[in-house]
Amino acid sequence: MGNKRQRISIRERILSWHKARSKGRTSGRKWNWVGMLKVATVMGLLVGVGLFLRYAEGFVRAAHAGEEGALILVEVPAWVNWDLKARVAEMAGGSRFPIQDETAEVVSRNLAPMAWLDNTSVQVTHDAVRVKAHWRKPVALIESQKGATKYYVDSDLVVLDYMPMSHLPIVEVKGMAPGLAPTPGERFDRDDLAAAVALICLLDRADAEFAPKTPLVEQIKSIDISNFKGRRQPLKPHIVLNTKSGMQIWWGAEIGEWAKHLEAKDEDKLANLYTHYMEYGLVSAEARYINVRDPRDRNYTPIDKYRK
Repeated sequence: MGNKRQRISIRERILSWHKARSKGRTSGRKWNWVGMLKVATVMGLLVGVGLFLRYAEGFVRAAHAGEEGALILVEVPAWVNWDLKARVAEMAGGSRFPIQDETAEVVSRNLAPMAWLDNTSVQVTHDAVRVKAHWRKPVALIESQKGATKYYVDSDLVVLDYMPMSHLPIVEVKGMAPGLAPTPGERFDRDDLAAAVALICLLDRADAEFAPKTPLVEQIKSIDISNFKGRRQPLKPHIVLNTKSGMQIWWGAEIGEWAKHLEAKDEDKLANLYTHYMEYGLVSAEARYINVRDPRDRNYTPIDKYRK
């Protein structure tokens, strides 16, 4: 009897184990079907969202197709006049452009040959095409010997194509050695021109400190470098400034070369020049020139900090 109970017990245990296992497989199959249904639902939602976004993007592009935005020049310096702005707009391709991604590349490519601009960046917004750049300011004018061509250079000696800029104190450089000028946008790397531009920039910085209301550089008509480094007459002034009133300023050697020619220091030259300018001006019926190159016993306030 005990053996029968043991056999039944074993049989029942086997049946119970088999039923439990069958139930586990059934529930596993049910869980697999539920999981697959959930995954399919999520994938369907993702596909639907993707299709919606694609449709929305196409709708927005279609809505913007044909829309235009104005050309806006950002952070333009105060010295830039209307004519130069108009030239930039002409080079860009107009004053209005389609609001498209390709517009930024087109405008950038159009402005690339513009020598007056450097480091140009173009941004297309929802209603405008914004152009930001570094504007090259002309400081010197060079005219060919026969007067056939004119061009500017900026403080970095980059050549700029000529256009009237009567509102700026641009000094004409005369007496350059013969040679062909590079094309606009390229650097005109010459020692005599570099010396003239360096002196103009020095006067401009000194004006900001000593004569901001009546800048001396506005009284300078031209700078003569025909005797640069004494190439014509070693004992004559190497650089001469010609004023609009007809007076000459004998500057002498280029900046930094005063000691080689036993001249006054550059800071003394500058101090003597501005002392005379602020006391007497640059118009005199008696004096035809101001000689600042000769050393003097009197020492003025050094302003060497304004030299680069």
